[in-house]
Amino acid sequence: MASHVLLIEDEPNIAEAIRFLLGREGLTVSSMSDGTGAAEAVRAQKPDLVILDLMLPGCSGLDVVEAIRANPETGGTPVLMLTAKGAGRDREAAERAGVDRFMTKPFSNADMLAQVRELVGR
Repeated sequence: MASHVLLIEDEPNIAEAIRFLLGREGLTVSSMSDGTGAAEAVRAQKPDLVILDLMLPGCSGLDVVEAIRANPETGGTPVLMLTAKGAGRDREAAERAGVDRFMTKPFSNADMLAQVRELVGR
């Protein structure tokens, strides 16, 4: 069975590029473009990995990861946070919220695949 990744990214070009890259790797990718309802989607879909943008409409990525971590059903789900903001304080806030990995945009395909493989245990 293919690993399932839930991608929460509001930038259509980035979302499509990630979907293509991970699909080519044999992963199943579902996506959302808004933070509203994202934690509930994680609970309902039970993905093997969440790739989450920091700045989202509706609800920030930090709020989403905190909600994921607060729920016993989803608390152990690996989260890779993406952001165009690579400042140290953003990374620290993401780590405090409970992300497993932090990646700044733009990223290389090789780096994305390496992080995803590690987080889904491939």
